[in-house]
Amino acid sequence: MAKRIKSGLKRRRQNEVRRLRNRAVRTRVRNAMRDLRAAITGGDAAKIKELLPRTVSVIDGGVRKGVFQRNTAARAKSRLTVQANSVLQAKS
Repeated sequence: MAKRIKSGLKRRRQNEVRRLRNRAVRTRVRNAMRDLRAAITGGDAAKIKELLPRTVSVIDGGVRKGVFQRNTAARAKSRLTVQANSVLQAKS
């Protein structure tokens, strides 16, 4: 049987807490992006205007917490914004 090293046990506990926190943040970001994409697909301009800033904020929160890299978040925000603006301009 392997020796139980205190630092290893603590590291395992810390990793579990971080894994659960990262998972919650990732889920929150994915749900926000999914809701915005659904609004874009549906062409609902009012909902897009409401969800776009909220989604960008949630994505930025994921970056602040270290779950997403900056460039990945920037790419996602850019693509969502371009899609949202194309729908909003078509409605105008």
